[in-house]
Amino acid sequence: MIPLHDRNPSGSFPAVTVAVIAACTAAFLYELTLGPGLNRFLTEFALVPGQVAYALQTGDLGWRGIAPPFFTSMFLHGGWLHLVGNMWFLWIFGDNVEDALGSFRFVFFYLLSGLAAGVTHFILDPSSPIPTIGASGAIAGVLGGYMVLFPGARVVTLVPLGIFLRVMELPAALMIGLWFLVQLVSGLMTQGLQNGGVAWWAHVGGFVAGLALVGLFRRRRFVV
Repeated sequence: MIPLHDRNPSGSFPAVTVAVIAACTAAFLYELTLGPGLNRFLTEFALVPGQVAYALQTGDLGWRGIAPPFFTSMFLHGGWLHLVGNMWFLWIFGDNVEDALGSFRFVFFYLLSGLAAGVTHFILDPSSPIPTIGASGAIAGVLGGYMVLFPGARVVTLVPLGIFLRVMELPAALMIGLWFLVQLVSGLMTQGLQNGGVAWWAHVGGFVAGLALVGLFRRRRFVV
C-alpha cells in the first residue's frame, strides 16, 4: 500500500519535518559525491551492529564512539527509491504529529524513535557486519504516534488488488496497522538471515517506541 495523502490538515507549518527531509536529502546528495570513499563513510556513520558489539566487548571506543552511529545512520539512505519512499511517508504523517507535539518536542520524539529502532535492530542482530542506514525506523515512530493521535483520520491510499491498483480511503488505524503487521511478519520470517535487505525489526522497534512515547510528548492543550 502506498499512501497518497491524508485528509487531516495541520494547524501549523511543519518546520522540523521539512528540516529532516532537507537534511536527509542533503546527506544523500553528499553520499553520491563520495565515489569509492562511500564504504569508508558508511563504516563510520552507518550503524554496523557487529562493529558496535566488538567495541562494547573490547571497550576500544567508549560511548562517544559507539553512540553517534545510532543517530547519524537515520539521516543516510541507500538509493533514490529508499530516500523518496521514506521522505514521502514522513511528509504525509509527520506534519500532524509535529503539530500535536509542538516542534521542540517533536525533535526529541523523532530522535528517540530512531534510537529505539537502532537499538532493537542491534539487539536482535548483534553480529551483523552489514551497515544499516535509513530514516524508516524514526518514521515508523511517527506512524505509531499518528495512529494513536488520529486513528480515524482518512488516508487516501493506493492499494494493489491482484494485478489491479485501486485508490481507497482507509482509516489511519487500519492502514498503519496493516503496515505494522507486514513489518512484524517480515521480521519473523527473515530473523537470522543476513541478506542485506530491509531492517524489519528496526521498523518494529521504532513503531512501538512511537506508540509508547507520543502520549508523553503530546502538548496538553492539544485535543484530537
